[in-house]
Order: sequence, then structure tokens, then C-alpha cells
Amino acid sequence: MTIHDASGPRLAELAATLDAQFEKLDLAGRLSLASGLGRAVFTTSLGMEDQVIAAAIGLGRLDIEVVTLDTGRLFAETLALIDGTEARFGIAIRRFHPDRADVDAYAVQYGLNGFYESVEARHACCHVRKLKPLARALDGAAVWVTGLRRSQSGNRAATPFVEYDAERALLKVNPLADWSLERIEAYVEEQAVPTNPLHRRGYPSIGCEPCTRAIKPGEPERAGRWWWENDEKRECGLHVPDAAVPSLSSSSL
Repeated sequence: MTIHDASGPRLAELAATLDAQFEKLDLAGRLSLASGLGRAVFTTSLGMEDQVIAAAIGLGRLDIEVVTLDTGRLFAETLALIDGTEARFGIAIRRFHPDRADVDAYAVQYGLNGFYESVEARHACCHVRKLKPLARALDGAAVWVTGLRRSQSGNRAATPFVEYDAERALLKVNPLADWSLERIEAYVEEQAVPTNPLHRRGYPSIGCEPCTRAIKPGEPERAGRWWWENDEKRECGLHVPDAAVPSLSSSSL
């Protein structure tokens, strides 16, 4: 079964059918089914759940491309984990970087660290460093595999296993949607999956270094992301349909 020529309504119908099927499958089965739908791309942030998916792809020798968005502001520990993951599971992780001209235009308009000053500036930074590289990574893909989980935050509590991404005209597959953090940790232990050492220092969710802090006891997993903002549903825009994008005066986004 492939989906290259399917229309939007047909893809939405297929997503609903697959969502019900995924409920009955284990992780390997979900990823195997996803890989047979067409060109599948897994975007990893190298977080613990994403490492579980990378491990399953490598151990199962599945035909799923693995890519990461190297924003230019990642932790050194995250960058080192890319090489370790490739070596451990025999996979190649392709890196997508922001365009230099876009980064320079952002700095001119907002300042290099202007994301601390306003939500608009932060969204613009995420767009330059994440969303535009993501668009290149997913160009021509039929399936987008992510590590989204329902227990990560209230904003993700209704995450389905499979959904139709109308903005990108593809199927978005979330094979760990029903996994708890405890289940993730158990898989990591069983399969000796390499993980970011920052997890052991209180960082359950890790993004760009300037925008991530360790969480406090009792805080939700993603409380350390963009912690200076008040919106409890704050996201970078990767998983928010039709996210508003502030314009940059010196660069066409």
C-alpha cells in the first residue's frame, strides 16, 4: 500500500483506519507498517523517546530515513549523541541546518538571543532554525514519523497514532503516542539504548541550549522548554498546524 497519489480526503480516511490498526500493534509492528506506506522520514531530536524509535528502526533494519534538525544552538551532549547513535544501531542520521542568510536576518531584526524578549521573536527563531529545515527534510515524504507522546504535556494529550497533516500533505505517524515515560525508560534499559546525559541532570525534554533548563520536582516533562513564557501550551511550531510565523524584514520566509 502506498499513498503518493492519494487525495487529502482519502489520506484523512486512511489515517483514521491506520490509527485503529496501530492500537493493536507493538512498536516494531507500527514502524514496519509505516515504512510500507511510501517514503518515510523520522525526525529525531535525540530525546529519550526519539532514541527508542531510532533503536527500533536500526534493530529492525527498517526502510525509514532518520534526520535531525541541527539548529546551531544544540547542546554539545546532543551533538555527540548523533555519532554514538549512528554507531550503535548502524544507521545514518542526516542533519538539516538553518540557512545562514535567515539566521543573519533574524539577528539583525531581533538580536541573536531576541527570543527571550517576546513570543513573536521566539516563534520567528523557531521558524528559521526548525520549521524551514523541517520543510526541506520532509520534501517528497509520504510519511512523517515523530516521537510525540500523550503524556509529554497537556497540549499533546490527544495525540493519535496516525493523523493526516494537511499542511504538508502527508501522514504523520506517532508510534509512541500511548507510551509512558516509565515504558520508555524500560525499553532504554532492555536494549542498551544510548541517551543524552542531560536526562540524568534533570532535563527530560531537550531542545536548543538557550531555550532549555532542568525541571523542578513535580513539574511536567516539558516545563523546561521556553520556561520564561507564561503559556502552558508553548510549542516551537513543528507540531502546531498553521502556526503563525512572524515575518523577517530582510529575509523571505
